[in-house]
Amino acid sequence: MSSPASRKAKPAASNEHLRKRVVAALEDLKAKDVREIDVRGKTSIADILFVASGTSARHVKSIADEVVKFAKEAGVMPLGVEGQTEAEWVLVDLGDIIVHVMLPRIREFYGLERLWTVGDDAPDAAAND
Repeated sequence: MSSPASRKAKPAASNEHLRKRVVAALEDLKAKDVREIDVRGKTSIADILFVASGTSARHVKSIADEVVKFAKEAGVMPLGVEGQTEAEWVLVDLGDIIVHVMLPRIREFYGLERLWTVGDDAPDAAAND
């Protein structure tokens, strides 16, 4: 991981271009159950988290490798890639965008979607009363 000082603000246009490249990489290698979570205002580590599943350790590693490849083609060097050895959960840190690719059982156990979306639905539920 990098220090907060090394995370320089990028123009919104380049972040959007990178986001589209990440989505294309996930689609290209048929990642399962892709979820995009906007974490702006919840943390300073990133603006967007992607959580996706692979069908096997080999598939998880291949998806992560494709994300890295597409990011580099977009002119973004990953700040770090973790978990490639076991490939049960690979994290690709692209600065403002972090991509988690996991085996379904690992994803279910850690529940990142629940962690980062706690309270997101509360205002909508109150509005419907």
